[in-house]
Amino acid sequence: MQPFENVDIGGPAQPLLRVSHLVKHFHTGARKGKDVVQAVDGVSFDVIKGETLGVVGESGCGKSTTARLLMQLLTQNSGELVFDGQEVGSSRLPMKEYRRQVQMVFQDSYASLNPRMTMEESIAFGQRVHGISQKEARDYARYLLAHVGLEPGRFAHRYPHALSGGQRQRVNIARALAMKPRLVILDEAVSALDKSVEAQVLQLLLELKRTLNLTYVFISHDLHVVRWLSDRILVMYLGEVVEIGPAEALFTDAQHPYTKALLSSMPSMDPDNRTLSSPLSGDPPSPIAPPSGCRFHTRCPHSKAACAQIKPQLKTVGQGHQSACLMAQGDPAWHQTRMEVSHVA
Repeated sequence: MQPFENVDIGGPAQPLLRVSHLVKHFHTGARKGKDVVQAVDGVSFDVIKGETLGVVGESGCGKSTTARLLMQLLTQNSGELVFDGQEVGSSRLPMKEYRRQVQMVFQDSYASLNPRMTMEESIAFGQRVHGISQKEARDYARYLLAHVGLEPGRFAHRYPHALSGGQRQRVNIARALAMKPRLVILDEAVSALDKSVEAQVLQLLLELKRTLNLTYVFISHDLHVVRWLSDRILVMYLGEVVEIGPAEALFTDAQHPYTKALLSSMPSMDPDNRTLSSPLSGDPPSPIAPPSGCRFHTRCPHSKAACAQIKPQLKTVGQGHQSACLMAQGDPAWHQTRMEVSHVA
């Protein structure tokens, strides 16, 4: 059964999704629109076909807002999305067609399902909106239920309240797959599950990626899961991308101080390897009035005067590895400041 057909327009070398200078600001209304939350501020990256791109960062750094911008559930203030060589929203790629090819699995498995729809109806709904007949959509919904490990005879006519959290998340995955997407965005999709169930859902995601030739954007706070699942990892801080690179390179040779602090916060399985002090001090600055220069300099142990004056851009620091840090880039301004400080000392 092939209700939809996906075409690889640009070939495997062309990024599936190219994000350029994406900006999303929210007006709080506290002072007649003068207070603006800079949730996402100039984010740029590529999603390569067939990869899993992990996205990590503290709560409030802009991960979920970025995901909703990629899905176009939110409209960006500026910036561009290019999907397989076609600008999103253009005549070549209308929004309805783009949203069919990009689907999302949300964190709250219960709130993201309609409590008045059975599981079969929830999965089939999207196809019916796109013109598939009711019978074909329901048949395919039952096929997908079986594909994600839920017996159609037992689960097709159940409502969300009658399922466990893991079962509901499997239904959400099936609902996303019903549109035959090429890109699936997983926003904390396993964080609310028990560890045993989480492992099963992660294995399911890997199997689906392999058999259906999917591309994932995987957002999570669990760095162990991100390392295990991802091919590349993107690190966000206060609405900006501060580092991006291959998963193993980032975990073994992180270049940005914020990334190093995140990795230092990971729980260890070794009882003798204990974290005696917090990797970071203080809370993140307000996104309404972020610091000048490098936004991390107010919490960075290596901060110099140049860090408050110069806004670092993402630059290559290794094979496929980029960091937005003056120290990692060997910027002369940072080294000059260090020499001056050392001379004064």
